[in-house]
Amino acid sequence: MRARVRLLLTAALAAWCVGILGAEDWPQWRGPYLNGLSGETSLPIRWTTTDTVAWRLALPEWSGSTPIVWKDRIFLNVADGRRLELWSIDRNTGRLIWKRHLSDGNHREQKQNMSSPSPVTSGERVYVMTGTGVLTAFDFEGHKLWRRDIQRDYGRFGLYWGYASSPLLYGDALFVQVLHGMKTNDPSYVMRIDGLTGETVWRVERPTDAIRESPDAYTTPALLRVDRRTEIVITGGDVVTGHDPGTGRELWRVAGLNPRRNGSYRIVASPVVLDNMIYAPTRVRPLLALRVDGSTPGATPEIVWSTENGPDVPTPVTDGRYLYVVNDRGIVWVFDAKTGEEVYGRRRIKVGTYSASPVLADGQIYITNESCQTTVFRTGPTFEILSENALEDHCLSSPAVSDGQIFIRTSRYLYAIGERRGLRSDDT
Repeated sequence: MRARVRLLLTAALAAWCVGILGAEDWPQWRGPYLNGLSGETSLPIRWTTTDTVAWRLALPEWSGSTPIVWKDRIFLNVADGRRLELWSIDRNTGRLIWKRHLSDGNHREQKQNMSSPSPVTSGERVYVMTGTGVLTAFDFEGHKLWRRDIQRDYGRFGLYWGYASSPLLYGDALFVQVLHGMKTNDPSYVMRIDGLTGETVWRVERPTDAIRESPDAYTTPALLRVDRRTEIVITGGDVVTGHDPGTGRELWRVAGLNPRRNGSYRIVASPVVLDNMIYAPTRVRPLLALRVDGSTPGATPEIVWSTENGPDVPTPVTDGRYLYVVNDRGIVWVFDAKTGEEVYGRRRIKVGTYSASPVLADGQIYITNESCQTTVFRTGPTFEILSENALEDHCLSSPAVSDGQIFIRTSRYLYAIGERRGLRSDDT
């Protein structure tokens, strides 16, 4: 029965995610469905620094950027001293194929550096943003196709903790948000960039009444597909907004992410979209669950439930039935995804600080803390820890899942956990 449910879920997700190819790949920060879900099965549950490790590749420095995977390639945003680079890696051997210079000016902003945004790939091109505001496109052979300096074009970023949002790739369009205000009086904005040419298609301001640090957002845009229409969902500056991908026009706005108008309500955890629902975290309290009206284009979603037990940094994950929240201290809450009823809460996993986001695959949640200890616990209404796995390092990056393997990035290594199930040709 569980296997049948997983198959139905995978089929539904594939239908929902028209135009995103390669369910076995991990082409963006939150994977093939942009929400932390994977259709993979038979994934490793237990490993050490040596056991169940196919290979590991030495890295020069830590990063919050997640590895992305497309067939035989892995791409990493890498910090190395003052330099920022894009690395292309053979996913079968862990061999570095090429690396390309992106920008100088890498520096530390509290716990992160300027390599935090994750790359994205269409399968033909790979795009990578840096915290210094440089956005670059390459083909898979490492040829630079175009380069943009967003700060030079539109002004310096003014986020207190440094820029960290990843681009959203949809078709040939890159959607980039700059939501800031702590260190600038410039307005926040959202922009669409042509993935083929690098030219700005549109750039729209996104006004906010948020004060002090609360305009700052480190979130990544989400994609809402409902009733044959598509909207770009943005959270930050105390509100959730939906935008027309063709024009950038704001279609709707929902307030409530900062009900007490706190001046330190910057947002880190990104919005999650599935089954006509939008889950919008803020700085712990509240997490809002919005239901989208599929019959009325551009209609403002309705807040159907909320909780005071949201996350701060880790983005939640849902399978459509349950919403799984892991907070920064490793406390788990599970809610009915549609009603908000608490299924269980205040369950402790490995003690530590959690900055990476959970991944849901094969009926299991994978979540890694900053001490690089990955807890695997079972999905569903009963809390059950399946394993605890230590890599004895520092980790800010979320896991990536592809073709039977789990990729975990630490400060010193990129690990390939498990064996690849089978090689796929470039045209599959």
